[in-house]
Amino acid sequence: MVRRPVAWLVAIVLFVEAIGIALLNWFLGVVVDRQDMSLAGLDPDTMSVSSKAGGVVFGLYFALCGVAALLVALRDRSPSGFWRIILITAAVVHGLLGAFTVGLVGWGAFVFMMVVFGLILLTLMTYDRPERAAGAPPEDGAPGGDEGTAHRAAEQGGTPENGGPAPVTP
Repeated sequence: MVRRPVAWLVAIVLFVEAIGIALLNWFLGVVVDRQDMSLAGLDPDTMSVSSKAGGVVFGLYFALCGVAALLVALRDRSPSGFWRIILITAAVVHGLLGAFTVGLVGWGAFVFMMVVFGLILLTLMTYDRPERAAGAPPEDGAPGGDEGTAHRAAEQGGTPENGGPAPVTP
């Protein structure tokens, strides 16, 4: 049962975007190579190879971001560590690309980048905290629980941790 389909959608969009950006840069490299164009005296072969290499690198990066979103969808829980950092960098990259594309490509590309940006943020925010029953201890073993537990322990003359006298706060 898929409870939160946003991570699946983000994974699909990032995989499609990875293929699209790789093919676009490869196409631009082929165009530069066939036109034998030069920019400010740069070697056309260097420009062509650089465009193709950039397309492969960005394609692999967006595919890695898609893997992070896919792991979130499969596990149905928040990303942690390396995968969380990857999704955060993907959000930053889409924000920056959105700012650049509005002037270079147009509003349609800007809207697409902002939709993907929003989906990545939604994935990071909706899976932020694991759901647990009220009054259940936290999963990581940290002290806590709901405020009602601490309040009931204080009324009974102790603290939830050690059963001793409740601390007096001015």
